[in-house]
Amino acid sequence: MKLLLVGGGGREHALAWKIAQSPLVDTLYAAPGNPGIARHARCVPIKAEAHQELLAFAQRERIDFTVVGPEAPLVAGLADRFTARGLGVFGPTAAAAQIEGSKAFAKSLMKRYRIPTARFETFDDVRAAIDHCQGLRQPVVVKVDGLAAGKGVTVCQTAEEAAKATSAAMELRVFGDAGKKVVIEEFLHGEEVSFFALANGETAVPLGAARDHKTVFDDDRGPNTGGMGAYSPVPGFDAAAEQRVMESIVNPTIAALAKDGMPYRGVLFVGLMMTGEGSDPKVLEFNCRFGDPECQALVVRLGSDLVPLLLAAARGDRLPERVAWSPEAAVCVTLASGGYPERYPMGLPIDGIDAAETVEGVRVFHAGTAERDGKLVTAGGRVLSVTATAPRLADAIARAYAAAARIRFDGVHYRTDIGRKGIR
Repeated sequence: MKLLLVGGGGREHALAWKIAQSPLVDTLYAAPGNPGIARHARCVPIKAEAHQELLAFAQRERIDFTVVGPEAPLVAGLADRFTARGLGVFGPTAAAAQIEGSKAFAKSLMKRYRIPTARFETFDDVRAAIDHCQGLRQPVVVKVDGLAAGKGVTVCQTAEEAAKATSAAMELRVFGDAGKKVVIEEFLHGEEVSFFALANGETAVPLGAARDHKTVFDDDRGPNTGGMGAYSPVPGFDAAAEQRVMESIVNPTIAALAKDGMPYRGVLFVGLMMTGEGSDPKVLEFNCRFGDPECQALVVRLGSDLVPLLLAAARGDRLPERVAWSPEAAVCVTLASGGYPERYPMGLPIDGIDAAETVEGVRVFHAGTAERDGKLVTAGGRVLSVTATAPRLADAIARAYAAAARIRFDGVHYRTDIGRKGIR
């Protein structure tokens, strides 16, 4: 098969690494890819949002199957365009991708079909939203409706903080048009889990769980980012918990979307809160793609060939009852640019990746890198995903940090507590 992977971040490098191992794949292309992905694929300079160029390339090169990594092209209808041209593609339609593209859509769906989630209200008027916050028990969570690269969620400890967050989103438009509408919901207490399932439009199969670290600094301090690290599996999230999530959330969601005329084919990412109410899972958010950096921690544990799974989901074919996983633990530590998630420099030389990958069980996935004059340089806020496996979580953590310490670029910073909660 000729396969095209759309995207150029750490998630896509991890997917490229795994896809390239499949005996079904003769040639793998990536658009636009990155220097790390270039180890496994032929990179072509087409951006993920350049839908017509991607279509033309797929037709010209007779691509058999396309895998879309990021959420924005899916929400914008890239999968629909490929399907309309008779091209095989992995990823939900624009209608189904609303489950991530609009938090108001997702919350309304859950309310109508009684899928467990936090109590909420949706607003498109800033004054009404601020007034609503005044009468709520604090803390509350303010979420922008649209895509915000993982940064449009604010936990507010007081009504004043909620008003400020609402105004920033709706009036100052710090998240752009994503903040034209906001969802204000109750704060849920418990432990967060990122859960993944593969759906073929009618049924779904579990695809593993991970725990990510959203804020930029240790001990969950500082602003939210796109993700500073993850680990898998999640201690305490056992087979019984997985079954509860499938029965109470994933299966009803897939059925609801099908009933509403938008069958979901792709990976469904469920952001969960395992609440104190008997550890009952509730939905924090849905995403229409693999998580980043959760994907990095998952694929290094995946024992099954990924490509047949993606093909079955995309074609609506029967999915296996179970997917094979390594019993080892995996930890992913994000190395970020100085200043991230705010302003940060780019074009800084990177050294030490080869040395890092000599640490046992370590793979370094490129997230925000580029090549300039034959030198690897930074090209984003999240630069590298240092990912390690080991029989025990504590050992995987030690390996990841031993490798991270060997990588150098000006201003590099990373959390030092990734996975710590998992070994308490």
